[in-house]
Formats: sequence, structure tokens, C-alpha cells
Amino acid sequence: MSAALIGHLRSRGIGGRALRSAAIIIAGFGAGQGLRLISNLALTRLLFPEAFGTMAIVMVFMMALGMFSDVGISPAIMQSRRGDDPEFLDTAWTIQIGRGLGLWIAALGLAWPVAQWYGEPDLARYLPVAALALILNGFNPTKLETAHRHLRAGRVTLIELATQSTQLVTGVVLAWIWGSIWALVVAGLVGAMAQLVYLNLFLPGPRNRLRLEPAAARELVHFGKWIFLSTVAGFLLGQSDRVLLGGYLSLADFGVYNIGLFLATFPLLLGHLVTRRVLIPVYRESPPAESRANFLRLQRLRMLATSGLLAATAVLALSGNQLIGVMYDGRYAMAGGVVVLMAVLQIPVLVGLTYEQAALASGRSRRFFVLQASRAGLTIAGLALGLTLGGFLGGLIGQGVAALLAYPVLVWVARREKAWDPRHDALAALAGIAIAALALALNWPAVAALAAVAPG
Repeated sequence: MSAALIGHLRSRGIGGRALRSAAIIIAGFGAGQGLRLISNLALTRLLFPEAFGTMAIVMVFMMALGMFSDVGISPAIMQSRRGDDPEFLDTAWTIQIGRGLGLWIAALGLAWPVAQWYGEPDLARYLPVAALALILNGFNPTKLETAHRHLRAGRVTLIELATQSTQLVTGVVLAWIWGSIWALVVAGLVGAMAQLVYLNLFLPGPRNRLRLEPAAARELVHFGKWIFLSTVAGFLLGQSDRVLLGGYLSLADFGVYNIGLFLATFPLLLGHLVTRRVLIPVYRESPPAESRANFLRLQRLRMLATSGLLAATAVLALSGNQLIGVMYDGRYAMAGGVVVLMAVLQIPVLVGLTYEQAALASGRSRRFFVLQASRAGLTIAGLALGLTLGGFLGGLIGQGVAALLAYPVLVWVARREKAWDPRHDALAALAGIAIAALALALNWPAVAALAAVAPG
């Protein structure tokens, strides 16, 4: 097994390049999450739980702006036959800059209504400043997407770690000096500026220039219209818990919930990162519908990815409550049950994670939208119904039920792309059920205690 894996890693084919890129991305993600954890531990001692709740609202707002205006530039470059054409890349960069400027103007207009919705007047000051990062992000060069397109993960990962280190160190230092949420807001701007500088200095490739080529713009708009709708659905899917729970919980409890969620979603965030950056090029160059050999190559990659993600989930599900107890003081005890339960509830998503990018790689972004929209609708319904019937604990369980109900739609997409692997899903599901049962049995008191969390 080890010899075979080493042989695949050394291969110059698409499988070998994918494995090498995945290994680099995983190592970088692990290092980055370690940095975040260290920073988080320091910040919880310098700031107060309400600060994390407020900053979570800021981040939801930023994500909403970004995702509600996403025109799919990154996946368009990764899958397009013109993905290396300078005119195509410059057109994408020009559109990206205009989008960033438009987002900041939208942030100015929405800051006050958002502050009123959450009953937190200071949000009207935090949000416009934090949104300046969206302008900076708009100027990021397209050579970043080119690197992803060709599975060149090494230098990109180092740049990401340098960016993250810059932002986290800035946040801790400013929190020590100011003792205010402004430390986190300003650190976000510093991180966006650092990323822009590092990408331009250290990533090889030609510089972009302002240019709008009509044919390139038409292709980007045609592909991006479904990506736009997919990212709207993706926001509702990924952030509906923060939107609804942010209004249901007190600001302090919401901050503690986000601490637990931060730990619990390590495997899911890693899985999304790897599948987005690695599997789109693999599906593009090695479509499973083209040959049995391509399907088997993807099957091997899928088994490796799912096994690793389930193993990481098992660690968090089994020991998450104990980790919270060791790393945080008593104010954050509720997060222990959140880690265990959310780690368990994400298992159905992990089982089917490696299918998601197949439709994007083939250019069929409409199918990806159908999947995301179905998931979003089910998740919102499950969360809202769960909160109504079972309070905070019921809302969390409702999200897990929604993930199970969305599985048939995922199978429909995978079968259309000839990517569905029922053997993989059955084995992963059995492993997931065993992990969930053991984790809940060992940590039931911490999970059950979530039922006592009252509305804020």
C-alpha cells in the first residue's frame, strides 16, 4: 500500500499531480488551522465572548456580499479551454475589480440595516471598514487561478500561510493593545493587503492589465450565471445557521457556538478546499464518463480523500468535548457539545463531497446550482423547524437531517456525470455510522446539555 502510494505520488500523470497537490494543500491547511487555533486561544484571553459573536456577524455579512455577487471567475478559469489565454484572464481580472468596488458600495448601504436587524449599533461602523477588504481582493491577480488550474499548489500554499500569519499576528498584537473588536476588523484588512502584495511578488506569471474582450466576457457571463445562483444557494446553505442562530442566541452564546463550529468543521473545510482545487482539474482532464480507467483513477482518489476526512472527523467527534475543556476556560464549556454534535452531523456531507465538482469541471454549472439550491432549501427548513420544535439542539439536528435528505439529489448529479460510486458511499456510510454512534455514546451529557441553551 505504501509503495503503491509513493509510486502514485511520483507519477507525472494527472493522478500523481493530483495526489501531490492534495498532500501540499492538506499540509498547508493543517498548518493554517494550527495558526488559527493558536491565535484563537490567545484572542479568547484578550477579548470577550461577545466580540467573537459580533465578528461572526461581520464575517457572515462579508460572505453574503461576496457570494451574492459571485460570477464564477475562479471555476471558469479552471475549466475553460481559454483558461491560459491572456485576453481571457485580463477580462476576468477587470470584471473582478469592478465587482470588488461594487461590493464595497453595497456594504455602505447595507451596514445600517444590518446593525438594526441584529440590534448591535456598532456594526454600522465595523462593516464598511471590514468591507474594504473586498476592494483589495478584487485586485488579486489571476495567476492564482492559473496555479490552481495546473495543480501547482506549493507556492500558493506558502503564500496563503504567510498571509494568514500576517493577519493573525496583527490581530493578536492589536487585541493586546486595544482590547477591542477593532483589532479583528483591522487585522482582516491587513490580511487582504498582505495577500495582494505576496501574490504579486512571489507568484510567477504575467501581470494583468485592464481589458474587456467581448468573447471572453460572454463566456464568463454564460458560465457565471449559474455559478452566481449556486453561490447564493451556497451562502444560504453555509451561513443560514449563523443568520438564524445569530438572531436566536445571545451574542455571548453565539460567540461560543462559533468557537465550537470552528473546531468541528476542520475536516469539512479541508474537504471543500481539496475537492475545489484538485478535483476540478482531475475531472476536466480525466472525465469518468470517458473510460473505465478514468473512473477507477477517481475512485482511488475518492477513497483516499474520504478515508482521511472521516478519520479527522472521528478524532473531533470523540474528543471534541475534552479538547474544549483543556483549551478554553469555563465560559466556553458549551462549545464542547457543539464540536461533538456538529462533527457527527457533517458526516453525510463528507460521504458525497468528492462528487460535487464533477458538474463544474464539465461546464454544466446548472446541475451544480440544482444541487446547491436543494441543499439550501432543505437546510433552512430543517434549521427553522428544528429551532421551533426543539430549540437550539433541535436546530442543529435539523441541519443534519437536511444533509441526509439532499443525498438523492447529489446522486442524480453524480450519475449524470458518470461519477457515482455506490460501493464507496456504502463503505463510507458504515464507517460514519460507527463513528457517530461511538461519539454520541461517549459524549452524550455534553450534547444533551445543548437542549438547555435558552434564546437570547
